[in-house]
Amino acid sequence: MSAPTVHGPRTAGTVDAVVRARDAAAREAWAEAYALLHAHDRHPSRGLTAGDLTVLADAAWWTGHVEESVTARLRSHAAHVAADDHRGAGLASWRLAEEYRGLGRPAAAAGWLHRARHHLEDLPDCPEQCFLAWTAAEEAEARGDPGAALAAARRMTEQALRSGSPDLLALSLQAESGALLTAGRRTEALALLDEAMRRVAAGELSGMFTGRLYELALTRCMETAALDRAVEWTNAAMEWCAPPWSGRRTAEEPRGAEPAPERAAPAPGLMAPGLMDPGPTADGLPADDRATGGLPADAPVPPMAVPAGENPFRGVCRARRAEVLDLLGAWALAEAEARQACREVPVDRLEAAAAACYTAGEVQRRQGRTDAAAVSYGHAHGLGRVPQPGLALLRLAQGRTDAAVAGVELALAHHGTGGRDLLGRARLLAARTEIALAVGDPAGAAEAAAALDALAGDVQLPRALADTALGSVAPAGEARDVLRRALAGWRELRVPYEAARVRTLLAVAHRERGDEAEARRELGTARALFERLGAVPDARRATMLAAAGAVRR
Repeated sequence: MSAPTVHGPRTAGTVDAVVRARDAAAREAWAEAYALLHAHDRHPSRGLTAGDLTVLADAAWWTGHVEESVTARLRSHAAHVAADDHRGAGLASWRLAEEYRGLGRPAAAAGWLHRARHHLEDLPDCPEQCFLAWTAAEEAEARGDPGAALAAARRMTEQALRSGSPDLLALSLQAESGALLTAGRRTEALALLDEAMRRVAAGELSGMFTGRLYELALTRCMETAALDRAVEWTNAAMEWCAPPWSGRRTAEEPRGAEPAPERAAPAPGLMAPGLMDPGPTADGLPADDRATGGLPADAPVPPMAVPAGENPFRGVCRARRAEVLDLLGAWALAEAEARQACREVPVDRLEAAAAACYTAGEVQRRQGRTDAAAVSYGHAHGLGRVPQPGLALLRLAQGRTDAAVAGVELALAHHGTGGRDLLGRARLLAARTEIALAVGDPAGAAEAAAALDALAGDVQLPRALADTALGSVAPAGEARDVLRRALAGWRELRVPYEAARVRTLLAVAHRERGDEAEARRELGTARALFERLGAVPDARRATMLAAAGAVRR
């Protein structure tokens, strides 16, 4: 996302460093480019062209110097204006709008976006118009206008095709995918996203666009409950992010001084080892040993994030990986990854740190570590995320039922019925069903379950949530069939915690029909899974239900 490079004359004493920096930037060796240009720029007698200032801004961002990146880009914009280069000034303005938005300064972002439009208004066919069209699509999506969003995204695609830029074309496919999702056209949207990510996987794009496409695609996958894609692309993203990112030495490093590789956890497959729901078994399987990642069991997630170093996308992608691991039942690893993500996320991507804190809170809540969960949810809230429905379910576990009901209902009201965050709303409705049943409100539970059923359609993960909710409110004679369908869905998705919870509900339904042997088998399997996960409250409840059945006999 860099402006066209403008090179000016250099004195003999300074040209070597600048040329080397340009070469490093072309190779995306950002640490090297930053070291060279930063040192050069410290001398007041040595000027930098608009293009070189853009390189400095990009290199500063890649190496975690976000504020310096903004300062260099401001200077780049001024230099483009002085040269009467409206294309360069327009792109610099748009980049400043994005940077200020990431830093939580919406007024400054709006001002620079206005400036970008002013610079580019008389240049309708230039490639930089792609970025304005992308912003227009996002703004239309935010105000709930899918038609305008799709028109803007397709305008971007037309511009990208004319430009011949692989970067812009892949980004435009992603933008059109987002607009289609807003319009409710999920199948078409995911097909376009697949095509954009094919280009990413093939290595056709620059580093900035590769990182942005991974960031956007992983968000889309979680919002649309496309778990299979989330697993695949999270693994690919973490491989791309793994240090040393470029494999190139900085100008200051001696030969052989490559950065030490990070000790990363192995990427998961479609199922975390040892957590596969095995089907009905005898009860009493021992719990697995759970790794702690070298962290105290109840250590809070850091409340703030720090720069990630050479690849700022690493923490963002790791935060999404933590969400995937959480679903797949690798909870210890998910929590450790969430904490690591918070340490890596740069200061202009704090929404990823908020997501990581929330994921850690979810693991802690389900393991019965209520104090740690409250801290993690608090960090998520402080970083700008509404920590629901996890916080409401925590309040329910603490016996604070009024707070639980109020929290989930407020979250549902603010979430709205539109938008593309299918999984987020499905989880809120599932929690509303659970809380309503717990507080003795069967009518409210049935209403929430019906809304979830209507929302889920045939999308697999929300469908499993909906079947679970419907089974929990169904009459005794109907519950078993619905819950069996829910269990089949969770097992196919390989989500062990939810499968175990459905087995507990199935055990109750079997018992109500007088089938104690089936109830015991389901409780035994559920308890074994809960113990492997470390879900202490659920394991305890399964044990109590099994004991109650023994007393009844």
